[in-house]
Amino acid sequence: MNNAPPVSSPRNPAAPLLIVISAPSGGGKTTLCHQLLAKHAEMSRAVTCTTRQPRPGEKEGVDYYFLDAPAFARRAEAGDLLEFATVYNHQYGTPKTEVLARLRQGWDVLLNIDVQGAASIAAAASQDAELSGALVTVFLTPATVAELDTRLRKRGTDAEEVVQRRLGLARQEIAQRARFQYLIISTTIEEDLRRMEAIIEAERMRQFRAIPVV
Repeated sequence: MNNAPPVSSPRNPAAPLLIVISAPSGGGKTTLCHQLLAKHAEMSRAVTCTTRQPRPGEKEGVDYYFLDAPAFARRAEAGDLLEFATVYNHQYGTPKTEVLARLRQGWDVLLNIDVQGAASIAAAASQDAELSGALVTVFLTPATVAELDTRLRKRGTDAEEVVQRRLGLARQEIAQRARFQYLIISTTIEEDLRRMEAIIEAERMRQFRAIPVV
């Protein structure tokens, strides 16, 4: 899917948001992000970079920026990656230049990211007024670990040891929920989306983001 910003003008160019959504595995963040992108034309995901090879159908600058390991390391050392991590022997990162370019064009930027990545972005924003003024962080989780366990098992794709490992990590991630500005207790897809949209609308009305009344 091409998630590049559309050609038309964004709805609210004066106060674009950098929306970071985190959740434990099975918490529903990927579904929520897909719902937001499908419904809100003024919103786009940031194109991240990776050292893995392109899969069939993937396009440079649309799905990812595909870099070799030395090029990725240079960007990390230069401070251009707001966060980065190694997953299955490949590196992934979010370029600061990519995020800022979209914000400056007036687009809301959506990041679906883990708790560690969210903490890295919040730390970077604390040193950058432009990022800080746009940042909105949200943690999404079911009400209980037992419910999360049920969701993971419904997938039917993971062995028991994988489920237990995911639940162990989930407990650690849930323990960090207080670091986020907002907490959504996940119920249904529709209700999760409604609550997320309420957060976005509230953030648009913050005084420091308001368009001056003349």
